[in-house]
Amino acid sequence: MNTNGKHLRQALSVERWENEGGACVKDTPDSQYGRRIERDRSWTIYHVFTGVPVRIGDCTLIDLSISEATDGMLSLNRRNATLRQERSRCQS
Repeated sequence: MNTNGKHLRQALSVERWENEGGACVKDTPDSQYGRRIERDRSWTIYHVFTGVPVRIGDCTLIDLSISEATDGMLSLNRRNATLRQERSRCQS
């Protein structure tokens, strides 16, 4: 695995920690993520509505392999779906 895969794993771990109350998170459960291929054939995970690459802590999720981008995107979207369900359940 390349260094970017290591950074992706670390970034997702930091995000999980932040979402469990470790620090402030600028993200919301309403965010949705996509992946795109860049000109250099690397992959980026980005916010669907803004097009901006996702930033978790000090790590921007760019220069990824297709499998790293897919796994990261799916993980972030699943996490937000769970947060939306929890928020919906609390509001009922």
